[in-house]
Amino acid sequence: MLYDYIITNYQKDEPIFLAELPGKSSESVRQEMKKLTDEGKLERLYNGVYYIAYRTILGTKGKVSIDKFIQKKFLEANGEVSGYITGIQLANMYGFTTQNPSCYEVCSNEASTKQRKLDIDGRQIIVYKPVVDISKENKGSLQFLDLMSTIDKYSEIKGDEFTAKIKAFIAMVGVDFEQVKKYLSLFPDRVYRNIYQGGLMHELV
Repeated sequence: MLYDYIITNYQKDEPIFLAELPGKSSESVRQEMKKLTDEGKLERLYNGVYYIAYRTILGTKGKVSIDKFIQKKFLEANGEVSGYITGIQLANMYGFTTQNPSCYEVCSNEASTKQRKLDIDGRQIIVYKPVVDISKENKGSLQFLDLMSTIDKYSEIKGDEFTAKIKAFIAMVGVDFEQVKKYLSLFPDRVYRNIYQGGLMHELV
């Protein structure tokens, strides 16, 4: 039974994509999912995406995890590296700013247009099309270039502390400077200035 499969393989706040589910045909799976939703066992997030209906410890209606949705839909589509977090959220994650993002920003191969805004369960996601396809091999380098194209707007730190944070970021995400040099011309000119201010120009020589 499909519901047993879902209960066994999915966490309660995890998005369930129709394409992932086993069944005779996509139409039979869709009909079964509609039936489970009508019975109150599943919640429909939007067309083709569901999650298990549950209650929180406060007794309120449970929601899908937006982080798990982003991970599955945009960052690791079909189990392959396909995107990364960008914008102010990226700067916040690595300690460049204490500002909290008002929306989620991701760069993903799943983007159909240059920039697209989505509203998922009342939370906004901005999805950007990457300058080249993102893969496991180039993800860190592209994310570094993205960070360098906006860091002057978001960073609350300067000087040696800024340089130390940049170097820590490079080590954590695995930046390959041969790839950075390859993709540099696809990013705004201010990337050069920010790399210089980060004390990393020797990496580009």
